Amino acid sequence: MSDLVIVESPAKAKTIKKYLGSKYEVVASMGHVRDLPKARLSVDIKNDFAPKYDIIKGKEKLVKELKSMADKSDSVYLATDPDREGEAISWHLAYILDLPEDYCQRVEFNEITKTGVQNGMAHPRAINEDLVNAQQARRVLDRLVGYKLSPFISQKIRRGLSAGRVQSVALRIIVDRENEIRAFKPEEYWSIDAKFIPKGSRKSFSASLYGDKNGKLKITNQEQADKIEADLQDAEYIVTKVKKGTRKKSPAPPFITSTLQQEASRKLGFQSRRTMRVAQELYEGVDVQGMGATGLITYMRTDSLRISNYAIDEVTKYIKEEYGDKYLPSKPRFFKSRSNAQDGHEAIRPSMPSLTPDSIKSSLSSDQYKLYKLIWSRFTASQMADCVQKTTQADIEANGYIFKASGYIVDFPGFTALYVEGKDEAEEKSSQLPDLENNMPVKCKELKKNQHFTQPPARYTEASLIKTLEEYGIGRPSTYAATITTLTGREYVKREAKSLVPTELGEVITSLMKERFPDIVNVKFTAQMEDDLDKVENGDVEWVELLREFYDGFEETLKNAKSEMDGVKLQLKEDETDIICDKCGRKMVVKMGRYGKFIACPGYPECKNILKYVEKTGVQCPKCGGDVIVKHTKSKRVFYGCSNYPKCDFVSWNEPTNEKCPQCGQILFKKKGKKPSLYCADTDCGYTQPIKAEEK
Repeated sequence: MSDLVIVESPAKAKTIKKYLGSKYEVVASMGHVRDLPKARLSVDIKNDFAPKYDIIKGKEKLVKELKSMADKSDSVYLATDPDREGEAISWHLAYILDLPEDYCQRVEFNEITKTGVQNGMAHPRAINEDLVNAQQARRVLDRLVGYKLSPFISQKIRRGLSAGRVQSVALRIIVDRENEIRAFKPEEYWSIDAKFIPKGSRKSFSASLYGDKNGKLKITNQEQADKIEADLQDAEYIVTKVKKGTRKKSPAPPFITSTLQQEASRKLGFQSRRTMRVAQELYEGVDVQGMGATGLITYMRTDSLRISNYAIDEVTKYIKEEYGDKYLPSKPRFFKSRSNAQDGHEAIRPSMPSLTPDSIKSSLSSDQYKLYKLIWSRFTASQMADCVQKTTQADIEANGYIFKASGYIVDFPGFTALYVEGKDEAEEKSSQLPDLENNMPVKCKELKKNQHFTQPPARYTEASLIKTLEEYGIGRPSTYAATITTLTGREYVKREAKSLVPTELGEVITSLMKERFPDIVNVKFTAQMEDDLDKVENGDVEWVELLREFYDGFEETLKNAKSEMDGVKLQLKEDETDIICDKCGRKMVVKMGRYGKFIACPGYPECKNILKYVEKTGVQCPKCGGDVIVKHTKSKRVFYGCSNYPKCDFVSWNEPTNEKCPQCGQILFKKKGKKPSLYCADTDCGYTQPIKAEEK
């Protein structure tokens, strides 16, 4: 007889088995084994919102095998992920396998290393009912919103639509930003920049007009700029003030889930879903040469900045050996988590700080190496000394006007020798200034006036949206990736380069939600609901009471919306086509059916004419001159082919364009990636052309 350990995935099982040995049998549940069935609401509203769970379709055989193994084991350890979702999986397993409380034991692994696994197994506990109830409350809450609201939205706009508690708020945030951009009115302003050369020097430096002796100047039109330029004609320039100083820059804290997703988006171009998939692989274990299956990072769903003393000792030892004592701060750094952080786990860090990315590169996939290097570098840098910069600021006066120049040099690189945090906005560039002194005359080499216009707020990227959701307290670390995937997958939002842009469908849904269900898309209301779920987790609020309080108001709002919008159907411009119905002469429209989009006559049921939906690219087939259309594989991967198939076999993974090759006249294709380009279809030609950022 042996002890049974149940985890979620085979990779995790393999890694843990290595550390536990032959006394233990380690198996995977393959995630959830029991859930609310999709085909019905599965919540008994009248009976305290009791959820009606079933074994997930296709997992009956697995459950039978797990039950057989549990019956033969001395003890059963439930070692699912250390969060609400993992706690719920353990709770469902205990119920399905009919495990007595004194027979099953819940264990947590913050990191899947020998020490982490042994510590977890040494401290088994009972299943945390409060954690389970918090997860149940979220699951039932989302099911109530989704299953009650989605049919209403579909009936009023288009079949097959969905609404969700977190997804609808995220969509509103994106739509509101788009409306801000449309309403934005640019304002003109001017800047005057100069290049100066100190007396006896050949090196120039740049400065910008700040103002005059009365204070800062705001130049709003060309007439003002021309007058200042005329006033400065042949003027003498004198350095009137020089201020030298020292500033220190401290490193960013180690990653939490949201900052990892943001930084992976900025630096690696990873979408949040890709980031979390790769992070899960690193956490569960990778076959490292000479070490076997090894968990390389701590648990990746966390909002805590806490770091263990062991990790600090290990990284301190590494920094000292690799960089020297001067690269260590006077004392270890500890970072304060956000006030609403759960603090259930450490920050995301390498489980073995001494294991450098390059030392295990050959054992990792490209994505695993990139993400591990990002996590390792960020954590290691967080325990390094400050970057010290020597700064210089100077005022240059001429004819009553004041120019300001600033610059710095790095006196000591500190943590920047290893890692610098990415930014959403471009930082101002600053260069070193020459030695300047008070009353020093300088020669104006160039005076240039520039016209500018204020810019609208930027569209959200995945990184900036996740940052905003976190700041508002909407969703939790495990929900960000799924929320964005839902919005793009349902075509409520489309990607343009890195930006998230709402479609007309997304905007109409948001408009309807704001009008009829203002609480559901209210940022503060949703954030408060997250706080209430946290209170359930902490045992301060009964989950049934939370659901009852929400549902009473929601049910009344839904009832009123149905009554007041009886017979109303919202039309989308994007649904209209130029195709004329050959049976009744109406313009046909795009509709959504059980198997996807199709084209139908709006005169239904009088006219039941339908056509197959084809998405044209506007490009003619290079082989036969037919229409190139968008197609999809079974796994929904996009490719391009000729509408005359099978008569014409033209097909391409890359998008064809209407541009012609300047060398041979063939059409050019668009190649995506970090460095997108246009390339010629003729391989013998070899012509390529980089795509500029504004053309992507």
